[in-house]
Amino acid sequence: MADLSVRELPLFPLPDVVLFPRDVLPLHIFESRYRMMLQSVLEDDRRFGVVRWDPATQSMASVGCCAEILQHQTAEDGRSNIVTLGQQRFRVLDVVRETPYRTAMVSWIEDEPVEDTEPLNALAQSVDQALRDVVELTGKLTGSAASLPDDLPDLPRELSFWIGAHLGGPVAEQQQELLELTDTHERLTQEFAMLDETRRQLAARTVLRDTLANVD
Repeated sequence: MADLSVRELPLFPLPDVVLFPRDVLPLHIFESRYRMMLQSVLEDDRRFGVVRWDPATQSMASVGCCAEILQHQTAEDGRSNIVTLGQQRFRVLDVVRETPYRTAMVSWIEDEPVEDTEPLNALAQSVDQALRDVVELTGKLTGSAASLPDDLPDLPRELSFWIGAHLGGPVAEQQQELLELTDTHERLTQEFAMLDETRRQLAARTVLRDTLANVD
C-alpha cells in the first residue's frame, strides 16, 4: 500500500519568503521553468511547495508549506499572476530532480496533539491580547487607524500560524523557525515573547511622547 503521507511535489523556492497554512500568497510567474511548473500543476491538483531560499547561504529550507492555486491569469506573453493559499506543511525528504524545475519527495507534518487544552487556550488568549495591545499602541503612536481583521483566528494553532505569517520587519529566519515547530504551545510562547517585548517598547515610547508633549 502506498504511503499517503509522502508524495512528490514541485517546489518553488522563494528568497526569504515563508508561507504559513491559511495565508494568502500572490505570485508573479515569469521564468520559463516556473511557467512549465504552473502549467503542470494546473493540469494536476493545483498544488506546489513554497520553500524559503536563503540568499546568504544559497540554500533551501528543509520545511515548507504547500500552496494551492485559487486564481490564475495568464497574459499573452506567457507571464502569469496567481493567488495561492497555504495548506499543509511538509518536510523535504529527497530532491528528485532539478530540471526543468525542482521536485522533491515530501512528507506532511502536523502539530503534536494536545491532551490538556486549558493551558493552551489560556496562552492563546494572552497572545491575542498582546497582539491587540501592539496594534492599538502602534495606532496611537502613528496617529493612524490600525485594526485587526474580523476573522482573526481564535483557535490556538490557527492563531499561531496567523501571527507567524504577519510578523513585521526582516524576520524570515524567525518565521522559518516558527513554521518548523510542531508544538503549538512552543510556537505561541515564542510569539508572546516577541509581542510582549514590542508592547513594552511601544508603551515606553507612548509615555515618553506624552511626557514631552506636556512639557511643551
